[in-house]
Amino acid sequence: MAEAPKRGIIGYLMLSVRGMMMGAADVVPGVSGGTMAFILGIYEELLEAIKKFSSLEAIGIYTHFQIAQAFRKLPWQFVLFLAAGIVAAFLTLAGPITWMLKNQPSLIWAFFFGLVLASVVAVWRRVKKWNIFTYAFLIAGGVFAFWLVGVVPTQTPENWWFIIICGALAICAMILPGISGSFILLLLGKYHFMLETIQNTKAAARSLDFAALWSNGIVLLCFLVGIVIGLSSFVRLLSWMFRKAHDLTVAALIGFMLGSLRRVWPWKSGDINILPSEWNRTTLFAISCAILGFALVLFIEYIANRKEKSQA
Repeated sequence: MAEAPKRGIIGYLMLSVRGMMMGAADVVPGVSGGTMAFILGIYEELLEAIKKFSSLEAIGIYTHFQIAQAFRKLPWQFVLFLAAGIVAAFLTLAGPITWMLKNQPSLIWAFFFGLVLASVVAVWRRVKKWNIFTYAFLIAGGVFAFWLVGVVPTQTPENWWFIIICGALAICAMILPGISGSFILLLLGKYHFMLETIQNTKAAARSLDFAALWSNGIVLLCFLVGIVIGLSSFVRLLSWMFRKAHDLTVAALIGFMLGSLRRVWPWKSGDINILPSEWNRTTLFAISCAILGFALVLFIEYIANRKEKSQA
């Protein structure tokens, strides 16, 4: 595992921008924030940061209220600035993206289709040696993701224990490139429920409606508990896989991204992917959005490669 880079204030501000891109991706069911972290070059650093914050040493620091020790030992700057970007994206983009999904779905799906497709191109080179085993993991990951994103969402309860389960499963998917945490929530029947909870919490805070703030806050707290449980367990498995079988792990993640393209195909009839019915302005605009998303990822990858070479 490479040592975490040293950052100045500009570097941390850019980290928040990356967090916003991750958050924006996570809002859309079918697009993975883990994919964005992967192509933005902070994925393994993110896994290591989560491991450190959930380690036995960190738990000892928390229980003894060793604040100074926490600032010295834990990568709090990385988590703080990244989380600030993610939270800002959820608060500012949940509404607009929800509106786009309802009113101009082909445009936003096309943009993210371009992002994910370019992610495959960008991440492919991170496999140091392709062989029969890496291709097998690629195919297995692709088939699994293709099947998963085709599963029909179900109706589920709104009990506190189920919200905790949703948080744990969603965060595990969210940090996997190609598997969308939002889509897992959709499968569990809680995607729109959680979006509405966020919107209702904001409205209650503005109107000082403490009863609504309390009820919605409890839901968010249960979801957060699930996130903590999911992160502290699943991240260790992922980190171990990167250390012990890097190429196989990356190949499987590329497969996840390829399989997830089924979900983000821009033109649909219900839940079925179709070709555009006519080549009008909206169709051409959607294709332009896909090209923009594709070019954006390759540009980010180009900048990252230049930075790596300059630091070598």
